[in-house]
Amino acid sequence: MRVEGESLTDLDREILEKYEKAGQIASKVRERMKSVVKEGMRIVDICEEAEETIRKMGGKPAFPCNVSINEVAAHYTSPPGDKRTIPKRSIVKIDIGVHVDGYIADTATTVCFNPDYEDMVQTSEAALETAIRIIRPGISTSELGSKIQKVIENRGFKPISNLTGHQIGRYMIHAGKSLPNVSHISFRKIREGEVYAIEPFVTTNKAEGRVIEGNESHIFRFLKRRNPKLRESKRLLRFIEKNFKTLPFAKRWLKRFGVMDGSAFTDLLESKCLLAYPVFIEASGERVAQFEHTVYVSKNGSIVLT
Repeated sequence: MRVEGESLTDLDREILEKYEKAGQIASKVRERMKSVVKEGMRIVDICEEAEETIRKMGGKPAFPCNVSINEVAAHYTSPPGDKRTIPKRSIVKIDIGVHVDGYIADTATTVCFNPDYEDMVQTSEAALETAIRIIRPGISTSELGSKIQKVIENRGFKPISNLTGHQIGRYMIHAGKSLPNVSHISFRKIREGEVYAIEPFVTTNKAEGRVIEGNESHIFRFLKRRNPKLRESKRLLRFIEKNFKTLPFAKRWLKRFGVMDGSAFTDLLESKCLLAYPVFIEASGERVAQFEHTVYVSKNGSIVLT
């Protein structure tokens, strides 16, 4: 069974159904969270409700629920004991991943509490709809990125140049090809049977249009087996590898399982057994909107799984 960049044409019906089930769950949770998120709400409550709903519906979170606010574009999830809340008049990106036996669906939406940014939010959604309409076997990633960029710029906004869509594989959220949301030079083409997450990130026209790493990291994943210093670190690493494989996780999850050990966790990071995902922030501090669907590329175009 292939892992990286799996082609659904090579998979049996049972595996296709797992992708479809993951997509159905992700879609329902995304739509539910749109009505759940309110100004003043604790971010940790949003994360935990989304993740618990995924579990109740028969899936598993493929990564911690991301709740990225205003200039934060991606990768914020609540750490244990998070006291932060949704600010008034904010733009809130909710990014949800679901897997069924490692087959992943990735989807996102933006909840806008500030009417001044409604056009920008709608532009991200329009760019996503355009990409879904034109993606097909044989199209190059450069042509796709150029078309996404044109939609965004024609409406007076700017794409984030260094955040991309991505091919999806089993237990791999980023597998193989990337889908930039801007024009670029590439001869890589989309092939029938591939699965992609398409996610245009949009910001204001006066923004730099790129993200930088913030000084926080609350999402992690297993990287490789090494020799950490502490015996407790080895036990924790075995737990992480067994339960999450190569998928991202949060410290909240370790606390939920009753295995969180601060010293051991720090040891694993310092030993480079784990990879930390920094929060991504728009370089000029401008607000960012995002929409995302996972699609299966069929012979005649795309089938939206989420």
